[in-house]
Amino acid sequence: MAKPKIKSEPKASTQVSAAPHWNVVVLNDPINYQGYVVVAFMNVLRIGAPEAKRLMRLIHAEGRATVWTGSRERAEMLVLELQQWHLDARLEADA
Repeated sequence: MAKPKIKSEPKASTQVSAAPHWNVVVLNDPINYQGYVVVAFMNVLRIGAPEAKRLMRLIHAEGRATVWTGSRERAEMLVLELQQWHLDARLEADA
């Protein structure tokens, strides 16, 4: 007796995509001194003074700047910490 031929199902290609990145955005505010913002960035973002000053100047000139991009969980933590320093920080999806 002949064996029946079985058609194999076409295998679906699985595409693994990276988790979307999230941006931590800080808005300019008229309340905090520039030096205070630099110290906050150095403590929360763990960056050096030159980079913290560059970000502070960018926020002052542009009105807002993305200060960090990465995983959602870490971004949420950074936003919360920056808000605890009384900075106007927001979480935005990276486009």
